[in-house]
Amino acid sequence: MIELKDVQYVARLARLRLTDDEQERMLRELDAVLGYIEHIEELDLEGVEPTSHVVDLVNSLRPDEVRAGLTREQALANAPEVADDGFAVPSPGS
Repeated sequence: MIELKDVQYVARLARLRLTDDEQERMLRELDAVLGYIEHIEELDLEGVEPTSHVVDLVNSLRPDEVRAGLTREQALANAPEVADDGFAVPSPGS
């Protein structure tokens, strides 16, 4: 079973400042997660393929297609400042 000192240690490693109520909530939640992991360890998983998803993933992104982009004038139309046909940006240290 996880103890409050374990929650405080993990919070310190993660640079989290937790209130007493948050520490108690994390204690309960982490204890539940670890209990679930113990339950899984009891199962016979011989022959079960490791996976990161329970269903096959399908690429939901559109295919790459070459298409016309903005002209230089269109790209610079709303720039606050333009210099040498490009965006003007502050020099380092200014």
